[in-house]
Amino acid sequence: MTATAFRATNIRGQEVQLEQYLGKVVVVVNTASKCGFTPQYSELQKLYEKYRDQGLVILGFPCNQFGGQEPGSNEEVDTFCQINYGVTFPLFEKVDVLGEGQHPLFGYLTEQLPFQGFDLEDGTGKMLHNMLQKAGMLEGNAIKWNFTKFLIDKEGNPVQRFESTVSPLDMGSAVEALL
Repeated sequence: MTATAFRATNIRGQEVQLEQYLGKVVVVVNTASKCGFTPQYSELQKLYEKYRDQGLVILGFPCNQFGGQEPGSNEEVDTFCQINYGVTFPLFEKVDVLGEGQHPLFGYLTEQLPFQGFDLEDGTGKMLHNMLQKAGMLEGNAIKWNFTKFLIDKEGNPVQRFESTVSPLDMGSAVEALL
């Protein structure tokens, strides 16, 4: 099984077979509009613009499971992303990335690419680590916060996981290695 074996509903309500992304390098990311990491939308868009002609696609999946930071409707999310960040990469309807209602794609990705921790030399990484540790959310391989990014190769194989604190622009060399 690969990441392209799944399907999802895009932000406009159309079902998408992820197999259409075979032959492309894919970044799957859970997003939110009211998060401290929300400016990563801009960086994701820049990464997309830099590499899309070489075969990169970014798939954004809004999620409201972390601090209620994605409260809007799919239409509101889409409008927010276009107006504030000029997002042109594909967005999908809001999904759960944790728990019983977890979208199967995220269950697969977290199983294939386990949580390796945050960079504790980074102030934001240390703060997020401490916050999640106090909340009892640091154990296991589940997604820990908004803007966790999964890099998938052209054959649909998950290759690398980047936690919320990693800037999308810092993923450039990993993306280039797969293009």
